Amino acid sequence: MALCCSTFFFPALFSILFSAAALCASQKVPNYTFMRNATAAPDISYYDYIVIGGGTAGCPLAATLSQNYSVLLLERGGSPYGNPNITNLAAFGAALSDTSPTSPAQRFISEDGVINSRARVLGGGSCLNAGFYTRASPQYAREAGWDGGAVNESYEWVEKVVAFEPEVKQWQSAVREGLLEIGVVPNNGFTYDHIGGTKVGGTIFDHQGFRHTAADLLQYANPSAITVLLHATVHRILFRVKDGSKPMAHGVVFRDSLGRKHKAYLNRHPKSEIILSAGALGSPQLLMLSGVGPRQHLRAHNISVTFDQPLVGQGMSDNPMNAIFVPSPQPVEISLIEVVGITSFGSYIEAASGENFAGGSPRDYGMFSPKIGQLSRVPPKERTPEAIAKATEAMQGLEQAAFRGGFILEKIMGPISSGHLELRTRDPNENPSVTFNYFQDPVDLERCVQGLSTVEKIIESKAFAPFRYPNMPLAMLLNMTANSPVNLLPKHSNSSLSLQQFCRDTVMTIWHYHGGCQVGKVVDRDYKVLGVDALRVIDGSTFNYSPGTNPQATVMMLGRYMGLQILTQRLRATAADQTQQ
Repeated sequence: MALCCSTFFFPALFSILFSAAALCASQKVPNYTFMRNATAAPDISYYDYIVIGGGTAGCPLAATLSQNYSVLLLERGGSPYGNPNITNLAAFGAALSDTSPTSPAQRFISEDGVINSRARVLGGGSCLNAGFYTRASPQYAREAGWDGGAVNESYEWVEKVVAFEPEVKQWQSAVREGLLEIGVVPNNGFTYDHIGGTKVGGTIFDHQGFRHTAADLLQYANPSAITVLLHATVHRILFRVKDGSKPMAHGVVFRDSLGRKHKAYLNRHPKSEIILSAGALGSPQLLMLSGVGPRQHLRAHNISVTFDQPLVGQGMSDNPMNAIFVPSPQPVEISLIEVVGITSFGSYIEAASGENFAGGSPRDYGMFSPKIGQLSRVPPKERTPEAIAKATEAMQGLEQAAFRGGFILEKIMGPISSGHLELRTRDPNENPSVTFNYFQDPVDLERCVQGLSTVEKIIESKAFAPFRYPNMPLAMLLNMTANSPVNLLPKHSNSSLSLQQFCRDTVMTIWHYHGGCQVGKVVDRDYKVLGVDALRVIDGSTFNYSPGTNPQATVMMLGRYMGLQILTQRLRATAADQTQQ
C-alpha cells in the first residue's frame, strides 16, 4: 500500500491524542464530604481563608491551610471524578476537544491566532494535560527565593499521591536511545529531577492508565475545616478602604450555576487572607475585575479603581512547541510524554505515540482538530464553519495506516518573548484577550531551530530506524507536518527548507503559559499583592518563566509550600502577640 504524506499527520494526531481504546475499569472516586455544588451554599458565609480557584495550586494550598484554619475553596468548574475523558489515559485529548459550555476545558484564542485552552474543573490543568511530572531545577528554586529543604519536602508530599514511574515501551525507548546516540547525554535514567541530558520523567497516570490530579491532594485536607464549592464563579474581590491605609481584601462575590449571588467574607483577624489561584488567565483577569490593574484600562470598562497597578496582565508568555510527525511501518504503543532530552541550548525534546484506533472512533481528531484549530494562526474572521468543515472532510476517508506513528517535539525554555492580557468584558465567564508574541525574541526562534535540528537527528538515528519508512526523507516529513490540513494557516512553500519558517508556521501551545501577576511586579516574594492588604496570588501567573520541562509539579509544590509558609507566618505572629501581652 502506497503511503502518501498528506494522509498521515492529521489522523495520527487524533489517534495519539484522542484514542478510542477500551477504557479501563472504574477508578475509585474519593468520598469528599466537604465538596458540594455552590447552589447549596448560604447567601453569606465566613472563613479564615478564601482560595479562589481549585486548580493545580489551589487544591494543595487549601488542603494545607485547612489543617489549622477554616478554608473556602471556590472552583468555577465541576468535579473531575466519574468523567472518563479526564481520568483515562486512552481518552487523552477528548476533554480538550470538547467545546461545550460545560466542558472541563475552556477554549481561548490568543491574539497571535494560536488556539489554546484553560481549565474549568477541580484539579485544573492537571486534569487535561499530557501528565508529565518533573521538578524544577535547584537553580530555579534559588532564584525564586524558596527554601530548598522545604521545596523538596513539598514535592515529596505531592508525589506520594499523584506521581508514578511510567512503563517505557518501544517508541519511547527508541526516542531515548536516539537522544543518547546523537549526544544528548548523560543517560540519567528515571528521575523527577531536572538534569541536563536524557531522562525518563514521572507521570500522573498510574499503571492502570488512570490520571491522578491536584484534586486528589484534597485527601490531605481536614474535612471538618474545608468547604469546596463547585460551579462557583467569583465575580469580584471585595475591598475595605479606610483613609490613609491600603485597600484591604475582606470578601468575595460569587455566583452559582443558577446565577444566584453569594458572598463570602474573611473572619475578622489580621492574618486572614484571600488567595487567588485562578491561573495565568484567571488571576490577572479577576484582579482587574476587582479594580486592581491599569487605571485607564479599568476605567474604559467602567470598573472602579481600587489600586492603579499597570503591571497586572503584563509579562504573559507561552512556551511554543513544534513537532514532526513520523509515520511508523509497525504498530506503536499509546504513550504521552515520558522521555525528555534536556539540551544545553535551551530546548526540550519529547515524544508521544499512538496505535491505529481509527475503527469505530468518533472523527473529532482530538485537541488538534480543525474544530478547535490547535495550530491555527489564521485571522479569526477566516475561521469559518465552512473552512473547518472542509478541513475535517479531507480526513474522513483516510487509510487505516495513516493513524500509525508518533510525534517528536521540541519546546523551548523560558521563553524570552512575552505579551500582555486585557479584559474584553466585565463577565468573568468570558475569556480575556491575551497576546503571547511567539518568537518575537530571536533567541526563542534560534532555540526552536536548534531543537528541530535535534529532532531531525533523532529521526535519522540508528536507534529510531525501526519506526521510520526508509523512503521518506526529512523534507517529506517536514512538508507533511507543515502542509497538513490540521490547521488553517496560510502555507509557505519554503517551510521544509527553512526551519525558521517551519517554527513560525507550525507553532503550537503546550499549555505552559504563565505570567500576568509576576513576582517583583504584581506580587512580592511572599506572593502578597503589592499595594493592597490581605490578598495573595499563588499560581503560575506569578512565574517569570516556566519551571523545568513541565510546570505542573512545581505549581502543585508551590501550593503546598506556600500553605506551609502561611501557616508558619501566622503561628509566629500569634506567638509574638502572646509574648507582648
